[in-house]
Amino acid sequence: MLLWLRNDLRTHDNPALHYFLNHKKSEDVGKAIFFVSKTQWRQHHWSEIKIDFILRHAYSLIKELARIGIKLDIVHVDTFKQQTKYIKEYCQQHAISEVVANAELEYNEQQRDTALIEQGVNLTLFESDVIVPKGKILTKSNTMFKVYTPFKRAWLKYLLSNGFEYLGKIQARENITATTKNNSDIDINNSPSKHWPLADEFEQEVLTQFINHKHKYYKEKRDIPSIKGTSGISPYLAAGVISPRYVLRLLLNHWPDLLLASDSENFCWLNEIIWREFYRNLLFHHPALSKHQCFKAKYQQVRWPNNPKHFEAWKQGRTGYPIIDAAMRQLNTTGWMHNRLRMLTASFLTKHLLIDWRWGEQYFMQQLIDGDLAANNGGWQWSASTGCDAQPYFRVFNPIRQSEKFDPYGKFIRIYLPELNAVPDKEIHFPHKYLEKHQLDIYWPAIVEHGTARVEAIAFYQSIERNDKGNI
Repeated sequence: MLLWLRNDLRTHDNPALHYFLNHKKSEDVGKAIFFVSKTQWRQHHWSEIKIDFILRHAYSLIKELARIGIKLDIVHVDTFKQQTKYIKEYCQQHAISEVVANAELEYNEQQRDTALIEQGVNLTLFESDVIVPKGKILTKSNTMFKVYTPFKRAWLKYLLSNGFEYLGKIQARENITATTKNNSDIDINNSPSKHWPLADEFEQEVLTQFINHKHKYYKEKRDIPSIKGTSGISPYLAAGVISPRYVLRLLLNHWPDLLLASDSENFCWLNEIIWREFYRNLLFHHPALSKHQCFKAKYQQVRWPNNPKHFEAWKQGRTGYPIIDAAMRQLNTTGWMHNRLRMLTASFLTKHLLIDWRWGEQYFMQQLIDGDLAANNGGWQWSASTGCDAQPYFRVFNPIRQSEKFDPYGKFIRIYLPELNAVPDKEIHFPHKYLEKHQLDIYWPAIVEHGTARVEAIAFYQSIERNDKGNI
């Protein structure tokens, strides 16, 4: 038997690992494999910081698995096709009768697994990336929900009726230990993801601190980018190094009645976890989303204006709107962006600049440490009004008003736009008149005017609506 680790580099709540340990011969050292496929990952637009984050966890897992009698080999191959070839040949050479793994949601990963099975590999798959099994939360007509709130209600009802199984962390085994050879070439001091601790440390220190002290203020502070009001768990969920069921178990240990209290402030953080479940179910039911398809078909053939100069200005944080520019600088320098700012920058690109949401989706994936196809696609299509339960097309965020509301004193802006440090608080959200008055050439002009851009965006989307009705 062979354990194939993927987006699940953890020993707690790992269904494939538990099955493997319960079915392999107890006296034997188990064999596990993890593929490093940078060419494939980069084709999927994974960022270098995410790849580095995953590799750190892969190499740290070698010793942890050794303590429970499993020898992990980290194998470098370029593509999924080469993974398939390697697995098939490995099984033949070592007389492996069964390969055990946790299923991956995305289309190419599904195709890889199907190809292996068709080639005769006995591949046993489990589900490890959601709390409620995908496909269980359906409408009365047995279809996927198209609106989040009814999905949430059905999700909670399912859990209250059926519960969920959390597989705890596996303890070290006294009678069997695998030999280890850690050949990692990762220099943590120069690692792109060095500011993000490994999952064990994050769970013990950062997440514990959040649950014990910050969770009660999450609803109040989660939209303020200048403070650490969020948990920072997204990279760990995206990489599969922390289980979502572990997160729910942790919450229920503190608030046993939380599933019955969806209107409480304590529920607000769990609501974000359920959004994650919603987007993963959406991708499960609509695999075409993996192929850059719009959820709303009427937008699929839209010709976006796509001004390349505007796109470059947006990427570089040179739009002339400080909250947008500071957010993009945060993304470019840290590999992470505050969630409220993701909404604002995505809305700005698609509504103010009328640039195809797929351009922004790809750029985010190329930069984010927590890049995740389901969540990234869902968020971008929500912002662009092309997706499931998206914001209405006529809702165009005003970046100046959003800045005044969520960064009233410009604290966040000044972190990433220090050239605006001397600008007064009330002027910093759109400083152009102030800078002109004081003859300060320290900031670039706005590439579009909000009022004009809003009118043009609504007209653009209305034309799509009219054309769609004409095709009925």
